[in-house]
Amino acid sequence: MSSPTDHSGAPAQRKIGLIAGNGQFPLIFARAARDRGLSVYAVAHIGETVEELAQQVDAIQWLHVGQIKKLIRFFKRSGVGVAAMIGGIRKTRMFTDVRPDTKAIALFAAMRHTHDDGILRAFAGVLEKSGIRVLPSTELVPELLAPEGCWTRRRPSRAERDDIELGWKLAKDIGRLGIGQCVVMGGGSVLAVEAIDGTDATIARGGGLGRGNAVVVKICKPNQDLRFDIPAVGVETIETMAAHGATALAVEAGRTVVFDREKMVAAADRAGIAVVALKGVDD
Repeated sequence: MSSPTDHSGAPAQRKIGLIAGNGQFPLIFARAARDRGLSVYAVAHIGETVEELAQQVDAIQWLHVGQIKKLIRFFKRSGVGVAAMIGGIRKTRMFTDVRPDTKAIALFAAMRHTHDDGILRAFAGVLEKSGIRVLPSTELVPELLAPEGCWTRRRPSRAERDDIELGWKLAKDIGRLGIGQCVVMGGGSVLAVEAIDGTDATIARGGGLGRGNAVVVKICKPNQDLRFDIPAVGVETIETMAAHGATALAVEAGRTVVFDREKMVAAADRAGIAVVALKGVDD
């Protein structure tokens, strides 16, 4: 097994693997790792990971979703014993552009369902059996985790607070079932539930039905494995909400990644959107 982390949270060995999905999170993680003096060896996914990542890491291997053996060989050849899964893979890609090797086929064959958590836990298990320990995605960037409180000038109204409270309970229920992490509420009714289409599409569907009366709740699934698939929000979340008439956002404090929080809050204030981070307790 690889060495434990040092007191700063960085791996005691000076190399780290980055299994990169889409979005800006892999870039942020790579920069944070290099700022700590770590050499970053990245596996990037074709059609998902931004090409800019190649300039932020020491070495990069591009591959298709499902090429697990190629991924492990790259890390082994590079002397990497710890890695983190950073950024998502669009769920729809699982049905359009997967090239499973024999390890991936064996992994899927052993699973009863293809919920995100199940796939990722099984994948992490394969890595750890190969001697590659999987770190929490926020281990090097704890400052990205959502602080508790109301972030915006406007606080949620009484009606919005009621929808947040009900939406929170329902979001935990759908999370427990492995369906998604986000619900859109309006007037005490569920307007949209996140499925394979993702959060932005859920906000668009729910906001369209709410016609200016929509509240977005995005939470961590009960018993979430914080090594991966942690909820994330940012400026784009607010822009999507504003475009579709959603007026309030509630996320889970300490268990949600927030990108460019100052810019996100400024965008919310301009749009009159209330944003709160609440402490949640899993059932």
